[in-house]
Amino acid sequence: MEAGTVFEPLVKEEITHTQLVKYAGASGDFNPIHTVVPFAESAGLGGVIAHGMMIMGFVGQAIGQWFSVKDLAKFSSRFKAMTRPGEKITVTGSVVEETANRWICQAEAVNEDGEVKVKAYFEIKKK
Repeated sequence: MEAGTVFEPLVKEEITHTQLVKYAGASGDFNPIHTVVPFAESAGLGGVIAHGMMIMGFVGQAIGQWFSVKDLAKFSSRFKAMTRPGEKITVTGSVVEETANRWICQAEAVNEDGEVKVKAYFEIKKK
């Protein structure tokens, strides 16, 4: 593998309100901006938004499909935009640099309009 190598994209199903409620239960994040439409609207969000950590989890899922998780040395991410029910997220990634013992990689979670939701960088230990 070398710099410029592109990974197979991970395409997620459309995000649903039910999925947000389930994620709230699994994560313990019951902030009503994620599950209660009137509350999220009164907060000026125009409706509920997905948990940022859920979208970051999609990136983690993709990395786990691209590499063995035991080889993951570093993982950092930045939230770039809110995600709403009805959006479909695709995670793409590539190798940006190769060192003697690591691949330095990047990934992005984007919606169907190309809006970046999460941008991530990660390092994989070479065997």
